[in-house]
Amino acid sequence: MEAANNNELNTLMKRRLEELKELQSRGVQPYGYEYDVDAYSTDIKENFNEYENKTVKIAGRLMAIRKMGKASFVHILDHKGKIQVYLRRDDIGAESYSNFKLYDIGDIVGVEGFVFKTKTGEISVHANKLELLSKSVRPIPIAKEAVDENGNKVIFDQFADKELRYRQRYVDLIVNPEVKDVFLKRTRIITELRKFLDGNNFVEVETPILQPLYGGAAAKPFITHHNALDTTLYLRIADELYLKRLIVGGFDAVYEISKDFRNEGMDKTHNPEFTMMELYIAYKDYQWMMRFVEEMVKHVALEVFGTTVFDIEGTEVDFGKPWQRISMVDELKSRTGLDVLTADKDALKAELKKRGIEPDEGESKGKLIDELFEVTVQDELLQPTFITDYPVELSPLAKKHRTREGLVERFEGFVAGREICNAFSELNDPFDQKARFEEQSKAREEGDEEAHQVDYDYVRALEYGMPPTAGLGVGIDRLVMLLTNQSSIRDVILFPQMKPEIK
Repeated sequence: MEAANNNELNTLMKRRLEELKELQSRGVQPYGYEYDVDAYSTDIKENFNEYENKTVKIAGRLMAIRKMGKASFVHILDHKGKIQVYLRRDDIGAESYSNFKLYDIGDIVGVEGFVFKTKTGEISVHANKLELLSKSVRPIPIAKEAVDENGNKVIFDQFADKELRYRQRYVDLIVNPEVKDVFLKRTRIITELRKFLDGNNFVEVETPILQPLYGGAAAKPFITHHNALDTTLYLRIADELYLKRLIVGGFDAVYEISKDFRNEGMDKTHNPEFTMMELYIAYKDYQWMMRFVEEMVKHVALEVFGTTVFDIEGTEVDFGKPWQRISMVDELKSRTGLDVLTADKDALKAELKKRGIEPDEGESKGKLIDELFEVTVQDELLQPTFITDYPVELSPLAKKHRTREGLVERFEGFVAGREICNAFSELNDPFDQKARFEEQSKAREEGDEEAHQVDYDYVRALEYGMPPTAGLGVGIDRLVMLLTNQSSIRDVILFPQMKPEIK
């Protein structure tokens, strides 16, 4: 079957190459330099009264062609959508119309003409000039539609293979318009996040991607080598420690939207390269940050989608209401009968095994608690929820709880069973921070490869004094997944990481 498909493709490409040579022999430049576009499909159709009989210049990709002797109809896909174009030999000229007969679906053209409605009422452009801007020599896999005997629409020859779509995103964007819409929404979501933070007097900054020490999260890094310095460097796993250095330096509120990199497994919610938004604000705590997150997500939902109510994988979720607040240790005790603060590693491992999970050797107590939470609680957190007050073992950078021993002031935000944000009352005690780092170092020696490194320069920064601070990290990809109802992180990353293509 694959060989047959390849033979068909080769035949089609051979024909297109012959057409290309014929056009060149006629003096046609098949790969243009520029075109002065002054109108777009959607604008014309939505504002027909303004455009009727007006001359416009549009450009885009031919997605359908109906050649009918001395006149033809085509559909052009531009940046905003599709529009029909009427071509008549007597209007564009015999030579141009003859050349048009060598055009194919996928070719990019420029059209100058006036806007009108056809007899069937379709808003179209009546062409006076037609110009080839780029000849497509590889056929685009256009989906075809048919109606079955029951009157149902059937789509076939669709570009639907997930792996091929991710690998050839440029084709996916051409033939699946809903995909492009997701990424346009993604851009607007990030824009509105920036507007919200800028409007609340946060300052956007940039911190290093290449770092001599990685930190700010529990994760394995990507490692590289700097030749001139002859030193090992790491791609950042988080922005946290550098941003908090800026709070020490006198910035009251900072944020960064950036790429982070973690050398970890890949699944529906994890890609090794991902987008994070981290922000830190002086003189606030995690309780303030919970209220801030509620307002921020509500703002984005209303500005981009015009609603706070979303259908997420069949569940109606409302971001307009206050989020639930649930204590992690209390919820685990309620569900398992186990007090994770006093339980030892053996008791935690036994509880995990009862639930079909075989823990890895060398896992820290904090990691075991986190796994137990994932298998007993996380999937049921469908409505927006803050899980609060984590065990200190899980949070080496968070401030100890002011009233509950063994806990830190931390929350994570969950929606539809997915974590989308993480926040602390930030630890600003340099002595406590140093001791926490050293505890993490012991965990590394015991086999926890994701335990935090000791960053003595960061401790030194804290020794100069950092004000009480609240910090937040938001997974942009996961937030976009939720708001656009996508089930895989690959559907919200334009070019997700893939295995090398086998030629």
